[in-house]
Amino acid sequence: MHIEDFRNECLSKKGVTESFPFDEQTLVFKVMGKMFALCGLEHIPSQVNLKCDPDRSVELRAEYDGLIIPGYHMSKLHWNTIYIEEIPPQLTIELINHSYDLVVSGLTKKLKEELKNL
Repeated sequence: MHIEDFRNECLSKKGVTESFPFDEQTLVFKVMGKMFALCGLEHIPSQVNLKCDPDRSVELRAEYDGLIIPGYHMSKLHWNTIYIEEIPPQLTIELINHSYDLVVSGLTKKLKEELKNL
């Protein structure tokens, strides 16, 4: 998957915004103000960080050795760095959805209600 497709997939989700809060190279995607995806635009091949269930992270890192690794500059328990051009596009979409869903599940009742009404 190319980085433009990754961006479009992230933006297709309800309540998502994009910004550059850290620097001009790190694009961050948030749902209701909470981060669920980051990508360093300077990296070739393209790398993204996505939130992931810790048990699933262990499985993914073993299956995709070197292509899905502990999150760069993130909690190694809850985030993975993924080389999106090297894994199947459908898996990338699945992992975007998983990250988004994890973040949404942790939102307050008030934010969940706001998201529902968007």
